[in-house]
Amino acid sequence: MSATLGSLISQLQPDWTIRLYERLGEVAQESSNAWNNAGTGHAALCELNYMPENPDGTVSAAKAVSINEQFQISRQYWAYLVAQGALPEPHNFINSTPHMTFVRGSANIEYLRKRVAALKDQPLFPDLEYTEDLERIAEWTPLLAKKRNPKARVAATRIEAGTDVDFGALTKYLMEDMSSRGASIQTNHQVTWLKRQKDGTWKLRLRHTVGNTPKMVRARFVFVGAGGGALALLQHSGIPEIKGFGGFPISGQFLRTTDPKIVAQHQAKVYGKAAVGAPPMSVPHLDTRVVDGETALLFGPYAGFTPKFLKTSTWFDLPFSVRLHNLWPMIQVGLKNFDLVKYLVGELMANREKKMKALREFMPTAKTGDWELITAGQRVQVMKKDPQKGGVLQFGTEVITGADGTIAGLLGASPGASTAAPIMLDLLGRCFPDRMAEWEPKLREMIPSYGTTLSDDPVAAEASLKATADVLGLTA
Repeated sequence: MSATLGSLISQLQPDWTIRLYERLGEVAQESSNAWNNAGTGHAALCELNYMPENPDGTVSAAKAVSINEQFQISRQYWAYLVAQGALPEPHNFINSTPHMTFVRGSANIEYLRKRVAALKDQPLFPDLEYTEDLERIAEWTPLLAKKRNPKARVAATRIEAGTDVDFGALTKYLMEDMSSRGASIQTNHQVTWLKRQKDGTWKLRLRHTVGNTPKMVRARFVFVGAGGGALALLQHSGIPEIKGFGGFPISGQFLRTTDPKIVAQHQAKVYGKAAVGAPPMSVPHLDTRVVDGETALLFGPYAGFTPKFLKTSTWFDLPFSVRLHNLWPMIQVGLKNFDLVKYLVGELMANREKKMKALREFMPTAKTGDWELITAGQRVQVMKKDPQKGGVLQFGTEVITGADGTIAGLLGASPGASTAAPIMLDLLGRCFPDRMAEWEPKLREMIPSYGTTLSDDPVAAEASLKATADVLGLTA
């Protein structure tokens, strides 16, 4: 998010001074790191949680279409940067990978049929394939079908034009580009305090993590893109807009294999249905990953709990985040989300064999010795005050903006990096409304569909998909 915002501003307003402070010794080592997320180019092509079944049995495509629209903005922006030479060869950060869904049992198959019916005429979901034939599924990806009971009822969908994205590499490339435009990127610098001054500027207190040297800086605008660490900094800022917000941390693990014989049998990202009470980022999936030019398979995630808000932070993050203004909303969330608590307890108690059993629901031939367990990134779900319910748990992202537009921050865990470009464009509109008219010609150059809706125009949607696929070297 920070890299995307810096990249956008460095082009829209090249005379502005941009400074980025990173607490760790390298950028993109937390949630953006390639092994801390599934690398899915989230376009809602396969993620069933974007199209839940309504109580009356109907299925709406509205949210899935909206997520896809947002991903297309990111995709157009990346294609623009590649065409300008601001990003390297696209295969270094994005690769074609079919997106699939896979379900078992009559009820889930009926749901998947409804999902297909709702999406089949949507311009941003081209060539959506559906099958209940196990042999056809085996043609798409053999690992799902090998040694599976041929009498079992299964169904799958596939869109060939999905992607795998190395967000760690992309973040570093965006940083390098904004640095080449004059931005200053300083690692090993932790922001410990910030306060708005009488003249409207912000004073920030920093500490160099090597040697503990203090530093003070001033800024006219501050963006807090610190992942799980954003809540504490926004609370320190004292802006009233952060009151009532809390965070619930969820950790995770993946099973990973790099065995060439296994990897060669699966070229897809395959998503299933989430367990009851599971948060959206815990939807089980078996993914092809391309990181540093090497292909691997990833399965998970397995949710866990730790009071840390970042992988590299302290055990006191959660208790230190509690304030009088967010205590009641947090209590209400805990009381009303028993399914989530039950799910997390079950995940925490799961041993290695239970984790393998979950994998074998996707890949019946999986052998324990072929897979290693790795720790995924830390996610912090937003808890916030709600007039009717007292407090609610939000599974998406939340952009917090100060009333005067001089500070903004991002909370939440999903959908994240795939929609960074549209989220940061929205932030620019909220914080710099007087600049948007001046910036519009450049924005339209970088993002041709800016201000329009591709799903309302099949011709424009097809043209955009083809144009970005050509530049990024993807399957159209």
